[in-house]
Amino acid sequence: MGELDGRHALITGGGTGIGAAIARALAGAGASVSIVGRRRAPLEEVATGLENAVVIIADVTLESDCEAMANAARKVHGPIDIVIANAGIADSAPVAKIDLAHWQRTIDVNLTGAFLTVKSVLADITRKHSSASGRIIFIASTAGLKGYPYVAAYCAAKHGVVGLSRALSIELAPTGITVNAICPGYTDTPLLANAVAKISAKTGRSAEDSRSAFARENDEGRLISPDEVAQKVLWLCLPGSDAINGQAISISGAVA
Repeated sequence: MGELDGRHALITGGGTGIGAAIARALAGAGASVSIVGRRRAPLEEVATGLENAVVIIADVTLESDCEAMANAARKVHGPIDIVIANAGIADSAPVAKIDLAHWQRTIDVNLTGAFLTVKSVLADITRKHSSASGRIIFIASTAGLKGYPYVAAYCAAKHGVVGLSRALSIELAPTGITVNAICPGYTDTPLLANAVAKISAKTGRSAEDSRSAFARENDEGRLISPDEVAQKVLWLCLPGSDAINGQAISISGAVA
């Protein structure tokens, strides 16, 4: 028997990196999982071998897609108990070169997408639960807690995600539902690999030098693994975390 038996978790951005690790961790604990993304192949790769997993194609920046996503998940696994708003992008540019399209796309995916994801399943999450309260977990970033150069739009979006999480945590507290934000530092994911490739192409630095530079930005001087993030998400989904609400939890090796 798993600790999440009978629970239904929906994870956006579930095809790679942190989202894939979360899907595997929650499924491993017994949850039925609905794995959402824009590309079918990586989603199906994650779902292979997992019990009670369904793949859903959706663009979280579109309200109609989010509503269809929620309906598709319910059709297979029933009402949703846990939602992980994880989909995100992280393009970089000096602030003077950020055009409106760059800015809008970053806000749309990271912040508006998180809002639309949660809004589409809120009626499920807030329904009366017989034995456990619902969970809303946003995957933000340490960029939601402090600033970084060349990612002004991303920092703005992730600060917004943390603010959204804190507002919802207060609004929903009387229901027993918990709302938290996980804030990883630089994590060893395809998103980071893409950033490394772009830096190497522009500067001529080796990929290893670029990876090391990112690692040094984390307090322990190493990259965070997706599984480390997934284990913290899993813990927040368990009954023992009922008192953890409205928190922005840094996973970066920081002592404070």
